[in-house]
Formats: sequence, structure tokens, C-alpha cells
Amino acid sequence: MALAVDEQLREIQRGTVDIVPLDELKRKLETGRPLRIKLGLDPSAPDLHLGHTVVLNKLRQFQQLGHTVIFLIGDFTGMIGDPTGRSETRKALTREQIQANADTYKLQAFKILDPERTEIRFNSEWMGPMAPADLIRLCSQYTVARLLERDDFAKRFRENLPIHVHELLYPLVQGYDSVALRADVELGGTDQRFNLLVGRELQRTYGQEPQVILTMPLLEGTDGVQKMSKSLGNYIGITESPGEIYGKVMSISDQLMVKYYELLSAVDHAQVEAIRNGARHPMEAKQALAAELTARFHGQAAAEQAAAEFAQRFQRRELPAELETFVWSGQEATVWICHLMKEAGLAKSTSEARRLILQGGVRLNGEKVDDADGQVPTGGESILQVGRRRIVKVTFSPLSSAAAKA
Repeated sequence: MALAVDEQLREIQRGTVDIVPLDELKRKLETGRPLRIKLGLDPSAPDLHLGHTVVLNKLRQFQQLGHTVIFLIGDFTGMIGDPTGRSETRKALTREQIQANADTYKLQAFKILDPERTEIRFNSEWMGPMAPADLIRLCSQYTVARLLERDDFAKRFRENLPIHVHELLYPLVQGYDSVALRADVELGGTDQRFNLLVGRELQRTYGQEPQVILTMPLLEGTDGVQKMSKSLGNYIGITESPGEIYGKVMSISDQLMVKYYELLSAVDHAQVEAIRNGARHPMEAKQALAAELTARFHGQAAAEQAAAEFAQRFQRRELPAELETFVWSGQEATVWICHLMKEAGLAKSTSEARRLILQGGVRLNGEKVDDADGQVPTGGESILQVGRRRIVKVTFSPLSSAAAKA
């Protein structure tokens, strides 16, 4: 049985920052027809993270209310590169990179969305065949002055930083996507507000009823400060191992946990308020959130195992029963700690390894490593640990052990 319009609006408004304009959304809902709800994501990286799922969860909610969801993969706009929030021109990806990332997006999106109620579309469908004359007509619908009102463009213009012509096309192409798809509602993060509004204006220009725009908050990463981003290393990827997802959620602050509940959890409003008001113990609440999110992407059994391993490793200060093993085959009597960390996969480079040591985040056989120039004897086995969750058992080969004894 379909919910009344006021009840639908109450559900839709949960966790949103803005709905523009709200009265138009109400009027669209009152028609009783399934609305076309659009979300566009550029496949700029191969993996989705929890920040992406904020809007995907809202899409799923629209599906549950009986509306049609369009998951638009920006394979054409991805080759332009979204300039939103950028202080410099984004490096464009190749078509091959875009296609590879798009394939993973489709699979990962269905961990949240109902495949039976989802249209998967690519904006190369209409932008690829577009003739130059049609592109010029599209460009004639907007002024450079309006485009320069965007915060990132305005900032770069004031600071005499380059703005390339293809970047100015990005909001127009994203806006035209809404024309091509005849979208009733478009979702995006708060940083996408300008682009979403361009879509409204272009639809009106092309004789369509303008879409309602719905903005969602940007989710801070595990550092609690910056927007979740793979490039910043503060992300929780939905394809990461159960232990990684569980452990990373457990590492966030109690304050940030409340926001994660609001934007990511399926629990009802009353339970969120109980957590916000301190009626539920923060540690218990965080464990429940970590288990819920891990189960969503890996299943209940995997979530229970991740919780047990976390308790074993951190609450009882024990190492996990099974450790990743790295075999060192060098024949020197000792090895530089930073080089060993790099080779064991605990740091991308020796300079990153040095930084991790200086930050106090590295332990060797349970002891904190203070000397970034230190040497590790190449005999027997050693436990090398970075932070709380990244632990490797280093096994030195017999030749290494012989060299160490010589």
C-alpha cells in the first residue's frame, strides 16, 4: 500500500540538506505517478565508498516508495573531469579507464539498489552522437558570467589560475543529462548544488518541467575532518574486507558516529535520537553500526566474524589467529625498517614508511618503533604493525637467517 504524500515527504526529507523547491516535489508526488529520480556518478575511481552510499541509500528509499531510479554513469563527463571543488584542472581519464571503472560501479551499486527497479544509463548515449551544431546550441543556453559564479571557478579566476574551456562545459553536460532523461528529481551532494540547478534551467529552456533538486550532506571520512575520499586515504570502501570495514567504522569518533547513523544506517529515527542523546552507550552503538554496515556488504556471518576478530585484537589486546605473511628473501644480516615496510605492503614508499614511524604508528614485535633509520635483524619471524589493523608476520628465509647468524 502506497504511503500518503505527507508520509513520503517525511521519509524523503530525512537526512537531506535541501529540497529545491519543496512545494514542487509535493506537487509531483500528488500526481500519483512514479517519478524519475536521477543520480549521476562519474567513474573516476574503481571503487565506491560509504560517502557514495549516502545518495545511493536515498535512491533506495525512493525505490521503496514506488519511484523509478536512474543510476547514470558519467562515462562521457568522466572524460572531461568534474571540476567541482578543484583548485586546478582535473586530469582526464582514458576511455579504457572509464569503462573499467564503470563496470565495477554497476556491480557495486546493486549492493544497495534494487536491480529490478533501477535503470542503468550512460551519458555517452546522447553526448557521443551529439553533432557540433547541437553542442553549440547547448552552450548558447548559458552565459560565461553565470558559470563563473561557481565557487571553484570564481576562486580560480580571482587567483589567476587556469580554467580550461572543457571544464566550463561540465555543468552544461551534466545539466543536459537531466533533459535527455526527463528527470523529475536529481540527487547529489551539497557540492553539486550549482550543477543540479543548471539542470533545472536547461530543462525549462528545452520545454520540460524542471526537476526538483535534492542535496545530501557530504560524509566526512575516518579522520572526521575532510570529505571521504580515496585520494585522502580516509575512506571506507564497500568492497573492502569485512575486517577493514568493521575496524574503520570502530575508529571514528563518537560525534561522527551519530552522523553516520543518520546518513548510512537503516535504524529508525527514534533509535538515532537515543544515540544522539546518550541514552545508548557509545561503544555499544558503534559496535552495532559497524556490524550493520559490514553485514550490508558482506553478510551477517562475515559481520559476526569481523566483530569477534576485532574484540580479540583490540579489546583483549591479542593478535588475530591468522596473520598475513610476508617472506623476506634478502640475504643481508639486517634490513632497513622503512624498506621492509614498503616491501611488506605496509607503506607505498620508504618516505611514507618514515612518516608513519615519526607519527608513532609503527610497532615491531609489540614495541613502538622510534628510529626511522633502524635496522631489523633478518632472523626467524617478526610481527610488523602499522596502526591498529594493518599487521603482517614477516618470515625471513633460511638464507636470511643464516646471514643474520654469520
